[in-house]
Amino acid sequence: MTLAWFLIRRVLTGIVVLWAVASGTFFLFFARPVQTVAHQLAGRTATPAVIQNVINQLGLNQPIMTQYWHFLGRLLHGNLGYSFFTQESVNTMIKQDLPPTASLVVGGVILWLIAGLGVGILSATRARSLFDRGSTVLVLIGLSMPVFVVGELLIVAVFVPLNQHGLTWIQTQYAGPSQGLGAWSGHMLLPWISLAVVQAAIYTRLMRGQLLTTLGEDYIRTARAKGLSERRVIFTHGVRAALTPVVSQLGIDIGQLLGGVVVIEVVFGLQGLGQVAVAAIYQDDLPVIIGFVLVAAAFVVVANIVVDLVYTVLDPRVRIA
Repeated sequence: MTLAWFLIRRVLTGIVVLWAVASGTFFLFFARPVQTVAHQLAGRTATPAVIQNVINQLGLNQPIMTQYWHFLGRLLHGNLGYSFFTQESVNTMIKQDLPPTASLVVGGVILWLIAGLGVGILSATRARSLFDRGSTVLVLIGLSMPVFVVGELLIVAVFVPLNQHGLTWIQTQYAGPSQGLGAWSGHMLLPWISLAVVQAAIYTRLMRGQLLTTLGEDYIRTARAKGLSERRVIFTHGVRAALTPVVSQLGIDIGQLLGGVVVIEVVFGLQGLGQVAVAAIYQDDLPVIIGFVLVAAAFVVVANIVVDLVYTVLDPRVRIA
């Protein structure tokens, strides 16, 4: 099967997933009595006249399937609708609030992969050494620390002292790449570290265990018997095979990142998509909720496509199918 056909199949599958997620969210919200939905949107103190006006404006008096088809029609045209409370376009809200969230996710993933895989490989190749035992202690500390605690500690221990000494390179407000790589990395460094600490600990433990198991396989002993250098045995044969389950875990974690991202955004005041989603959930703001859910589902779909492609690179026995 060619790569193009594989991508077409995965994209079509992803579209089905996004449709199912959006439909589930829609029916979860609207599969209730019209008056209940309208009363939630209008507020607790709304008069019957205001509630009726909400019903008429949003078309809640139409059959549920009619509302659903209208909803799907808007999605097909890329229109996520307008916030029930601010009347702002959801498309605009996502465009404005997605960059901090995307920057946080991408930077955090890169940082925890570098730290987690690097320490895991060194621990596996130096099993039961002082470094291995020390990294085990650090892993346990990392696994025990909630992300918001790490973020608060970094603000107190790093950001505040630097500001007191006039060193303002590290900030807690978002600055995009367009403002310069230095400003962008400086603004995002503490959030990246906060997000990466716990995940780096998980990946250190996972990589160490997988690499130790792989280095005990017969083909590794055969490679050493052939006279290959230890570096080539470890990185060409051992690490490559051990990365397969790590990649699987990465595909799952990227889809679940938004939960941790919400906490980090609140701690550092990044004003990203997570904070907007939390406010929308409290308000039952359906268009914003659906927009957030679709973005999260898109993260999962894209991550799993990338994981499937990486599999074929790491393991020649895996074929695109």
